[in-house]
Amino acid sequence: MDTADLLAITADDLTVSRLGERTVDTPLRDLLGGREESVHYVTETDRVLLDDTLGVAKRRGAAGDLPAFNPGGPRGKLYFEPTAVTAAIVTCGGLCPGLNNVVRALVLQLANAYGVKTVLGFRNGYRGLTDGSTPLTLTPEFVRDIHNRGGTILGTSRGGQDPAAMVETLARYQVDMLFVIGGDGTLRGAQKLAVEAAGRALPLAVVGIPKTIDNDIPWIDQSFGFQTAFARAAESIRAAHTEAASTAGGVGLVKLMGRHSGFIACYATLANHDVDFTLIPEVPFRLDSFLTCVRKRVEQQGHAVVVVAEGAGQELFPQSAETDASGNARLGDIGTLLRESLTGHFVDHGTALSLRYVDPGYAIRSVPANAFDAVYCTRLAQAAAHAGMAGFTSMVVARWHGRFIHLPIALATATRNQVDPHGDLWMSVLEANGQPKHL
Repeated sequence: MDTADLLAITADDLTVSRLGERTVDTPLRDLLGGREESVHYVTETDRVLLDDTLGVAKRRGAAGDLPAFNPGGPRGKLYFEPTAVTAAIVTCGGLCPGLNNVVRALVLQLANAYGVKTVLGFRNGYRGLTDGSTPLTLTPEFVRDIHNRGGTILGTSRGGQDPAAMVETLARYQVDMLFVIGGDGTLRGAQKLAVEAAGRALPLAVVGIPKTIDNDIPWIDQSFGFQTAFARAAESIRAAHTEAASTAGGVGLVKLMGRHSGFIACYATLANHDVDFTLIPEVPFRLDSFLTCVRKRVEQQGHAVVVVAEGAGQELFPQSAETDASGNARLGDIGTLLRESLTGHFVDHGTALSLRYVDPGYAIRSVPANAFDAVYCTRLAQAAAHAGMAGFTSMVVARWHGRFIHLPIALATATRNQVDPHGDLWMSVLEANGQPKHL
């Protein structure tokens, strides 16, 4: 986030909704043999500063006026009686490494730390809240080994369902708290659920765990699964480089995820230094200039590797009003366009070309989380369980400047995190691959 974004945020923007006063003693002290001092309880006055840089603080004025997040973590008083709680989990949107880790950690935290006896898993995203299907009963035994698998044991889907119908289902199963794992569209749906429940005076805590493989949700340090994704993407780039360097006129073209944000392409580029050109949605390029640069790079070093995010170069396609099931604009196929354009360009200039096109997207999305993401998923799930038990709602758990926080859904979905074309990440990419600043 740049300074302008930070200065535009007020304390009211960071206020998190909750169902009511907390009156129930937490059982967490019993988990550690009664040693209350061993548990870090978050108090009503604890806060995590939105930004602690000197420049922003000076512009804001006194430190007490600085906007701050409500911190994540266990509370000494809860809204719900844990042993009487029915919790539910739903996973929505595209696959992402770590989904099963989050589901597993939620079940274990609710059962082992709080003594929750009933955790339901609604199948196939929000569709499972409207299609009459029977939810799974999730127990510690049921989820014991699911973190070793990719995908989600609950299934997923895209598309909007009627909030009223979904709340009817939740009420029928007497669900007290719903944990929603998904991206910005999913989180907007979660907010509608919270509003619908509030309108019925139904004490339902709706807590989101933000999921986006593109790392494009704002106000969080990093989304879970992102590190696994760019590490796997780097392996695909390495393979493409090996192919390209082993043939005359070799060009490796690798298309990666990133509809609107080029973080995976940038980080994968920096991971192995095998990339000559990186194209991302945030930085437009001219096709003729790009083609010429690639041909010259091949003439100079015998091969080249190009990494392109799926949302790059959309200005090269005719505008379209088509959308997918989630309401997202359908993208032009930049990978196919570049493959055909490179082939034609090299033929026109009488230059040898051996092009290898790699699109590892689905393979990357479906793998299990690496060790870093596995730990991150567990801690996010624990923070989500603490938030739900304390009666917070219409919010997501996130990590900001190394601290776990509560973030209002309205703020998490208001903007999109993108690579700054003038920022240090993009400058690092240009320094690493040596491509011209303007293509």
